[in-house]
Amino acid sequence: MADRYLITGGAGFIGSHLVKHVLGDGGNVRVVDNLSTGSAKRLSQIRDSVQLVTGDLADNSVAAEVVKDVDYVLHQAAVPSVQRSVVDPVGTNRSNVTATLNLLENSRKAGVRRFVYAASSSAYGDTEVLPKSEEMPANPLSPYALQKWVGERYCKLYHELYGLETVSLRYFNVFGPGQDPYSEYSAVIPKFTTKLLAKEPITVYGDGEQSRDFTYIDNVIQANLLALRAPNAPGEVCNIGCGQRVSLNQLIQILEELLEVRAQVTYASAKPGDVRHSLADITKATRVLGYVPKIDIEEGLRRTVEALVKSND
Repeated sequence: MADRYLITGGAGFIGSHLVKHVLGDGGNVRVVDNLSTGSAKRLSQIRDSVQLVTGDLADNSVAAEVVKDVDYVLHQAAVPSVQRSVVDPVGTNRSNVTATLNLLENSRKAGVRRFVYAASSSAYGDTEVLPKSEEMPANPLSPYALQKWVGERYCKLYHELYGLETVSLRYFNVFGPGQDPYSEYSAVIPKFTTKLLAKEPITVYGDGEQSRDFTYIDNVIQANLLALRAPNAPGEVCNIGCGQRVSLNQLIQILEELLEVRAQVTYASAKPGDVRHSLADITKATRVLGYVPKIDIEEGLRRTVEALVKSND
């Protein structure tokens, strides 16, 4: 009998990619999503192959229902925005902390075999030390960063107190095809690419020298699938990045070359809660999970740009 998976936030960017990969590997998939930031359209091609539950995990009855008869939980559901959490700390706490706790508690009761949690590199805050390793103290600078870190700590506690096998993956700036370029809170890569294709000006908040470890979606999917099986992973927190750092100014240059356009860039004041530099030490992920990123930023950007150009044709 095929393993049964619950993928939360499965109509979102990362979640929908996970759904397709798990289905492709022969798994039975249940998706739960409140569709506040996700879109059922992302699952339209595989809609008949998954069970889609539209519901909010902050409602405990929903969390209790969706974990029934599930072997593995891949918890991607969140409001993934620093800026939105600054505007609405209470609402985002409900989505990012209450929902996670409900899901952990009901997973424990239901006998889920392993629970993989989408944590965030934002937990590190703005440290001068690079790369960022899991041994460094957390220093969240926004409600979002704090909320994701609290979820991570709950995962660790549920492993230590109750024996639920949990693994937390600290994502570093995930990007790839299917990311929404039009939201006010969209990630910079789809937003910049869409602006360049339309020959519209780009706004950079700060001087553009802030840097990120941009991580292509396929690397993140690989990490999740490894985390489901790695024997020494339960109770652990692992960075998931590429170990490469690119500034926003460099990013714009790469996109200019790929799209063969010249960017019009406007610089504005930095946003509150934003981290200056981010770079992952992935030594632990390699050791514990067997994780080795296969797609670097240049190849990832080429694939992302191709997909966006194709979708605009």
